[in-house]
Amino acid sequence: MIRAVFPGSFDPIHNGHIDIAKRSVKLVDELVIAVYDKPLKNFLLSPDERIGLVQGIFKDHPKVKVVGYSGLTVKFCEKIGAQVMIRGLRVFSDFEYEFRMALANHRLTPDVEVLALITNEEHSFLSSSTVREIASLGGDISTMVPRSVEEMLKNKFYDLGENNPIIPTHTFRD
Repeated sequence: MIRAVFPGSFDPIHNGHIDIAKRSVKLVDELVIAVYDKPLKNFLLSPDERIGLVQGIFKDHPKVKVVGYSGLTVKFCEKIGAQVMIRGLRVFSDFEYEFRMALANHRLTPDVEVLALITNEEHSFLSSSTVREIASLGGDISTMVPRSVEEMLKNKFYDLGENNPIIPTHTFRD
């Protein structure tokens, strides 16, 4: 049995993530979507909110399991007996980053292979930070995320009010 881990912060999950997960599940016996809970960045959504969104999206996919985790991703893979880590590539800079990470991870845990899938062209511009910023400015994200994510973000930004703490690295305000 081939078990793969598709790790990410998923803050929030978007159609690019979903595309990679659905394509990955065709290649493996079990796909564990692993939601990281302690990154070096601030989250908009709590770990429980992110896990809940991902679980809702994949509730009808019997080969998909959604869990939270912390620590080194390759050690998590090793702990659950996953042989493969799935990564998505959008642009060339993703390749350079993922290449270095794959080499470091292989040094730490040689038995876990990295499988990188190139995103579909229609999702190549998507990132969670782009989705968050557009949503925070009241933009239409309906073509970027499932309805459940769109609603959660709308409610989250409504609750935060005008002076929300989301400070994007890029801006769509101009």
